[in-house]
Amino acid sequence: MCSSALVFSVVTSFTFVLCCFLLPQPVYPCIRLNNRPIIGILAQENQKSDLHPQGISYIAASYVKHLEAAGAQVVPVRINRTEDEYEKLFYSINGLLLPGGEVDIERSEFARAAKIFYNLAIKANDESDYFPIWGTCLGFEQLTVLTSGKNILTVTKTEGVALPLTFTQAAKESRLFKTFPKDLLQALSTENITANYHDWSLSLQNYTNNNKLQSFYKILSTNTDGHTEFISTMEAYKYPFYAVQWHPERNAFEWVQKTGMAHSPSAVKASFYTASFFVNEARRNFHHFATKTEELDALIYNYCPAFKGQDVAFLQKYYFD
Repeated sequence: MCSSALVFSVVTSFTFVLCCFLLPQPVYPCIRLNNRPIIGILAQENQKSDLHPQGISYIAASYVKHLEAAGAQVVPVRINRTEDEYEKLFYSINGLLLPGGEVDIERSEFARAAKIFYNLAIKANDESDYFPIWGTCLGFEQLTVLTSGKNILTVTKTEGVALPLTFTQAAKESRLFKTFPKDLLQALSTENITANYHDWSLSLQNYTNNNKLQSFYKILSTNTDGHTEFISTMEAYKYPFYAVQWHPERNAFEWVQKTGMAHSPSAVKASFYTASFFVNEARRNFHHFATKTEELDALIYNYCPAFKGQDVAFLQKYYFD
């Protein structure tokens, strides 16, 4: 256990939890809630640009802080595990976050694990076992492949740019955005506060031409790189699956000095609300570990994040063998 990392994590999360309590929370009338949600974050193969990895896979610490800030505990979902191991873990956690990154969304171990959890989540939700999934950037792209069965992404000029969202009519009554305050929705639609760091996007045209995606996901917002209109936020019609092509976690927890970063009060507020929303979705799930010892052994607290510097994409990373 890394004591300094633990103190940093606890202090950061405590600060953000206080902020979250000041925010209006979604109302779930007559719904029993799990107030100790544990969310899995899927690890992925190391970045090629990481010259000093301390394992074979990683999770950026900003995603962990993002969820802890809203009142969740985190379990790393490590790659290269068996399907049985993943199924056992699925029934121990209350939601899954697919983070950003740069691995192959068709042939990587990240993609393999994501597909297993996606199929388990579909089955669980069909059986009234509420299990939410959130995809950010690469996670967004991964969900499009899992749902459509193929890669129909398009190259866009969206690496290192902060943009306002162009909301669709569906956004106002969406599960994701309907509890956001008006001033935040206004900021999201007029200020450059959504951080984009992706070379690939789901174009509106490709979405429209794909029946599987069109029937599964509702478009909540779009953006454009000046040439191609692409989907930036979507949620599933039937399932508690959510995907953003932008990075809400970066606004509060990443500090690389490059274009596309946003740290204004509105940007950080957007980070609070997205985290709070997804954690509240996870509160509706009651999966649990078989024993308290198994739970404690699985939690992210057993790992020490490595400081990577402020001139790289991720300030801190958790590494796994």
